[in-house]
Amino acid sequence: MPRTRPVLALLFNAFVWGCSWWPLRALNAAGLHPLWATALVYLAVLFVLVLALPQSARSLLRTPSLWLLAAAAGLTNICFNWAVTLGDVVRVVLLFYLMPAWSVLLAWWLLGERVTPMALVRLVVALAGVVLVVLPPGAPLASLASGLSATDFLAVAGGFCFALTNVLLRRLHAAPERERMLAMFAGGFVMAGAGAWAATALGLAPPPPAPAAGWLWVAAGLACAFLLGNLGLQYGAARLAAGTTALVMLSEVLFASVSSWLGGAAQIGPRLLLGGALIVLAALLAVLPRRSRDAR
Repeated sequence: MPRTRPVLALLFNAFVWGCSWWPLRALNAAGLHPLWATALVYLAVLFVLVLALPQSARSLLRTPSLWLLAAAAGLTNICFNWAVTLGDVVRVVLLFYLMPAWSVLLAWWLLGERVTPMALVRLVVALAGVVLVVLPPGAPLASLASGLSATDFLAVAGGFCFALTNVLLRRLHAAPERERMLAMFAGGFVMAGAGAWAATALGLAPPPPAPAAGWLWVAAGLACAFLLGNLGLQYGAARLAAGTTALVMLSEVLFASVSSWLGGAAQIGPRLLLGGALIVLAALLAVLPRRSRDAR
């Protein structure tokens, strides 16, 4: 079947990101802070890409419009990897998937897209989900911000930066696909590396540990998984309608929920389930109309 391989490729990418919390936590347990882990993993991937795509690397350096994309993608990875390493995995992934709600506002601001009534409905549904996920039972709505932990803020910020990344990808659609991919991995290394160096200099993060075979193999495996996952995303997204791609990628929530529950890295209660269902519903409402247009 012509659609099977692209769907499987997208599912593999979603699986990689949904289960990335495990190797990131293993690296953290070995003494490698999430910022250093992200910088190291993305440096390895970037090294391979520069060797494979030297012309695209030179073009990236000469294209300032791609630098903002690199910064947004880098901040996305910093926030998500840091949050999923230290926080409740399911809670982090759900808050990260507020991305469709942020996209409504960013597309209006940066692309001039009209905010439709359905877009406002998606925004309200997503925010209702956040209230259920974050706010303790019986707490007043005014205390919503105080209910957010540091990892919650990182997850929300990561989702915002991910939405900005997607909007910038639409804005830079004329740029070659290889250069956009290279920009995103370069941003991951540069932003995480700068953040790791600054955090270590300020005493907020420990320096990286001495090289050891155990954690180096984990980092190498994660780098390979991220590279193959991105290739899967490129392969699948190029062969399926945009709405179908977005729908399949929502499986990351399922992979993260099941793997973290089995690994004891998440606490799943009724409020989290209901709030998560509303957040996923908001994402589905963003995807399904687009999928219908693609089908026509």
